[in-house]
Amino acid sequence: MKTFRKNFLSVLTGLFIMGFMSMGFAQQDIRVKEGVRKIGKQEWASDVILVKFKEGVSQDTIHHINQSNRCSMLSKKNKREQFTRLKIPNNRTAKEMVKVYRQNPKVEYAELNFIAHALWYPNDPDYSYQWHLHNPQYKGINIESAWGIQTGNSGVIVAVIDTGIAYENYGEQYKQAPDLANTSFVAGYDFVNDDTHPNDDDGHGTHVTGTIAQSTDNNLGVAGVAFHVSIMPIKVLNDNGSGTYADVADGIYFAADNNANVINMSLGGSSQSITLKNALAYAYSKGITIVCAAGNEYQDGNLPSFPAAYDAYCIAVGATRYDETRSYYSSTGSYLDITAPGGDLNIDQNGDGYADGILQQTFGNSLSKFSYYFYQGTSMASPHVAGAAALLISKGITSPDDVRSALESTAEDKGPAGWDEEYGWGIVDAAAALNYSVTPVHDVAVTSLSAEAILYQGDMVPVVVDVANQGDYEETFTLTLSDTSGSGEIGSQSITLPDGGTTTVTFNWDTTGASIGDHVLIAEASTVTGETDTTDNSLTTTVEVQEQPTGTAMHVSDITIDLKRRGSRYKALAKVTIVDQDNSNVAGAMVTGDWVLSSNDVDTYITTSSDTTNSSGVARLNTGWVKANTGDILYLTVKNVIKDGYSYDSTSNSESSDSVVVHRSSGKRQQN
Repeated sequence: MKTFRKNFLSVLTGLFIMGFMSMGFAQQDIRVKEGVRKIGKQEWASDVILVKFKEGVSQDTIHHINQSNRCSMLSKKNKREQFTRLKIPNNRTAKEMVKVYRQNPKVEYAELNFIAHALWYPNDPDYSYQWHLHNPQYKGINIESAWGIQTGNSGVIVAVIDTGIAYENYGEQYKQAPDLANTSFVAGYDFVNDDTHPNDDDGHGTHVTGTIAQSTDNNLGVAGVAFHVSIMPIKVLNDNGSGTYADVADGIYFAADNNANVINMSLGGSSQSITLKNALAYAYSKGITIVCAAGNEYQDGNLPSFPAAYDAYCIAVGATRYDETRSYYSSTGSYLDITAPGGDLNIDQNGDGYADGILQQTFGNSLSKFSYYFYQGTSMASPHVAGAAALLISKGITSPDDVRSALESTAEDKGPAGWDEEYGWGIVDAAAALNYSVTPVHDVAVTSLSAEAILYQGDMVPVVVDVANQGDYEETFTLTLSDTSGSGEIGSQSITLPDGGTTTVTFNWDTTGASIGDHVLIAEASTVTGETDTTDNSLTTTVEVQEQPTGTAMHVSDITIDLKRRGSRYKALAKVTIVDQDNSNVAGAMVTGDWVLSSNDVDTYITTSSDTTNSSGVARLNTGWVKANTGDILYLTVKNVIKDGYSYDSTSNSESSDSVVVHRSSGKRQQN
């Protein structure tokens, strides 16, 4: 049994070889199952039925129908779902409830939620002991359904950075593992011995490799997740399961420079390293999905493990037991992304007569004597996810961000809803991941562009532009507003938005030099890296510039501001009174003003607000809810007042300026 070594300096420790059963399988003791499963009698879910309501039936009506039948709607599994899963009451059968819903005129159809079975599973005689791949109670990683979609492509390469692999017959000492005879291998490297023969002298790397791509359906031993992909053996750990960060970094660079698609690292150390981090960043930049064991340190301080904790580049994998609870040793923390079966050798929850470890072929005390061993650890969990990633890439989902999204979005949620430090996003489901549809990953858009249809030459005119990030990742881009019919660029602004984020930008267009006539304004968002659909990156609008009217002058006579408070958030409402040269109220004038929040003498633009004056000559301009601190100051500056037949004179405000300061700390108004 392997022992643990901890090193807090430069040596990388094989922390995840937690142990294995000392006995292997004797071939004659394992019953071989028939490799073809036949369809049996009809089966259906006893507690759920499928219903589609007719088009046009309101949600309130649907809710009333379900409530009257004591049925509850289950959450949808995807946005495009065209039917409803209904949980039926405990005292009714599925057949009874189907009949009830079929009789309702609001229902298009109702039916049983029938059960389907995989029509193929491998003929490997020990496959039935691989509960972690598939089992009737918890599904394991749901591999049988996944195999119906994809078994891997030999052009997809998984680099196993570990203790090496028993992949070849070399010299007198090293032998190929019999259950890897049909597995595809590409050239690797041994950074421990500095040669081109990365053979395993520990057993760990061979076991890990078996989970990813053990020769499958070969009437021998056990199966692997992605058994048609190719494996690149890279040895960085010695026969004691230890190695340096330098060797690990070299192994990562080797994989990245030799066309690997996935890297699996069932290893880790307790110290951070710039060398290691830079190697990961390089591999990630080359489009490689990096999968790492999260660590077995839960009972020993639960320290983070590297490289797994470099979350920007690595998918960190924790371990679960047969019953899908967290394995007692599996590390938890903010860097954990997903979980997979890692086993628990202390129990036999599935009652198969063996401790619940992860079963694969490797060697024991002799490098040439192979058998099938149960191991446990996050080392064993990681290759399940690496194998699932290889299946996704074989299907055509190639970028590391897309692979991560597919794995995490479809994982079987455990613990609190959503992500948590114990399970990450949940337990990997290989079949669900392969059914995941990747949405456009890079897509920014200009969603609206608005300005007054008729402008007066010389006015400062607000032009409002709405932009959105419709992709999956944070984007930084430049928004530019231009007058294509005259004055050229009006303004530009750099914008950073999270995925799904939106913002509104207001440009103030000085029309002093604008020619009389029509002007076409265009708002353009620059193309971001990876964006393929740029049709929505720009919008145009046409405005007419007219000469200033020579009629009655008007100006601001008074501004008052009221504050509303909700915790640390405030909303300011300004009442702006407009009068003419005789101090008579002017109704129907469009008033536009800019709100600014000043904090510690730093001014921050908040929003532009507009309103039309009422019969009393009053326009109401508000900020919306703003987060502010005690002592901050809110400014409103009236930028323009527009009304046909009137000219706005900002220099003749008889009673008040067009700038107002609000002192939040005292609640008083101050007018400048």
